[in-house]
Amino acid sequence: MRHVTDLDAIGDLARLADADPDWPEGPDRLQTFTDHLENGRATRATLHNLTDAWVRYASR
Repeated sequence: MRHVTDLDAIGDLARLADADPDWPEGPDRLQTFTDHLENGRATRATLHNLTDAWVRYASR
């Protein structure tokens, strides 16, 4: 959520997550968030942004 003010695709994803009351809080696995977005009929671009964000997160 620290990226909600970013003016890029990661910021867009952070704002989407912040506005979603059903956004998963765990377990801390990429598949959990991917499943959530796919169930909500997310676009391919949104799923790509999630993967990019996850790579950044995992590299820290």
